[in-house]
Amino acid sequence: MTLALRYAVRSDVGLLREGNEDAAYAGPRLLAVADGMGGYEAGEVASSSVISSMAPLDRRPTPDTDAELIDALAAAMSAAKHTLRKIADADPSVSSMGTTLTAMLWSGNTAAICHIGDSRAYLLRQGSLYQVTRDHTFVQSLVDEGRIRPEEAATHPQRSLLLRALDGRNDADPDLSLLAAEEGDRILICSDGLPVAASDAEIGQVLADVAEPADAVLQLIDLAIRGGGPDNITCIVADVIDPALSPVPPSRAPVVVGAAATEPDVRQDTRPIPIPVGQGFGGRSPAGMPDELDEPPDGPPADGTLAGYGHSGPARKAARATGQAQSAVRAPGRAADNGDNAEQPGRIPARRRWPVMTLVLVLFVLLLGGGLLGGYQYIRSQYFIGTSGGTVVIYRGINEHVLGLSLSSVSQRTGIPVSGIPRADAQVVQSAAGGGLAEVQRILANVRRDYLACQNAYAALRQWEAGKPKPRTVRKKVNGKIVTKTVTPPYHKPKPVIPSDCPPEPAHAS
Repeated sequence: MTLALRYAVRSDVGLLREGNEDAAYAGPRLLAVADGMGGYEAGEVASSSVISSMAPLDRRPTPDTDAELIDALAAAMSAAKHTLRKIADADPSVSSMGTTLTAMLWSGNTAAICHIGDSRAYLLRQGSLYQVTRDHTFVQSLVDEGRIRPEEAATHPQRSLLLRALDGRNDADPDLSLLAAEEGDRILICSDGLPVAASDAEIGQVLADVAEPADAVLQLIDLAIRGGGPDNITCIVADVIDPALSPVPPSRAPVVVGAAATEPDVRQDTRPIPIPVGQGFGGRSPAGMPDELDEPPDGPPADGTLAGYGHSGPARKAARATGQAQSAVRAPGRAADNGDNAEQPGRIPARRRWPVMTLVLVLFVLLLGGGLLGGYQYIRSQYFIGTSGGTVVIYRGINEHVLGLSLSSVSQRTGIPVSGIPRADAQVVQSAAGGGLAEVQRILANVRRDYLACQNAYAALRQWEAGKPKPRTVRKKVNGKIVTKTVTPPYHKPKPVIPSDCPPEPAHAS
């Protein structure tokens, strides 16, 4: 029995992000999701480049063995690293970019899995949901070490801090594994925008209850949106079917969504906003209105100021065309003026000066508004690094206040605690170093690198301490007497060195 896939994919920008840095590919043999990072444009470049590197696997001949299947994924990953390195070398403005990747390459009843970062792959089998991949995050390492409970990971302030990602600068290796599929399995590959906004129980409920993959991806994205939608959300749902027995055929057409998509389509960044009928044009057709509607209605106006107002629409048009003048009449209760100020039929009143003053005021307001708009655009183009709630963040704007109002807002939260970064980096953060987004992203990349170096050093020290031989009691016979002695076996593993500029280890560490 040869199995096949019936799949659907969808991507949404979420509620808080300005753009979509996720990218995904779903094809008959390849399912892949990449979640880019690095700020505006850089994350999109990383995720779309990696998906472009992986996509050719879907069209190449099927490997004959499991080892060849794994090798094919590993080779595509190496090509993606090389591509990212070339892009970063050519354009320093995106040098801080990186991306996660979770991909499945299928051959018959087997899928090879390539995973790096915190995107996820789930398997729903016989009503039970399993997380196939393991997050490469600092919080997951705390869970693995028993320092926090799994249920605490979702709300931990450093839950977004990655320990491994694909960035073209480091040689971080992905996890490579194999999955033996069964008919009836359902696969979910998603960016972290789904699990940060929804629990595994909620995700499993949707996967178990919704039969159609296309409906399932819609409901999963809606689930994340209802949970706050703090990040981009991308989901692939694929059902494993036996084409000979299934009443519906397997999927054949590959689909690309998110940052990797090149054509505007409802499958990309999909959240069309419906416009209610009759709104947006004042309840009228945008194509125009009948001639009769551009004239005042027949019948005299309430104040009786115009004579001849009872003409029909065509009669009024004829009057305009021939230059026919209409008679002026007095409004009720108003005395006729005498002399030069008396209104006469066909006389054009003297032009008033107030429209000129209004024009001057309008021009002044426009010039003032243009200056304010230019200043606003400049402020919005600036970024600086700072702190919020004890963690490092990137602010958009300038570090100033006007009339008590801040000219900046938080653009990106990093989850990096200020107490955990080296002193030199702390001084840079406290100085609110700023400029363009690319420059601030480079500063952040240095801070993140130094922070992780300190965290890894402390982790190595804890591991060294945990591996030290424990003292043990030895009983020996000396001069005919039993002597008890406590000895500690020698420990030959060298003690790791903590970099001198690393701060003291956080209090929560054990």
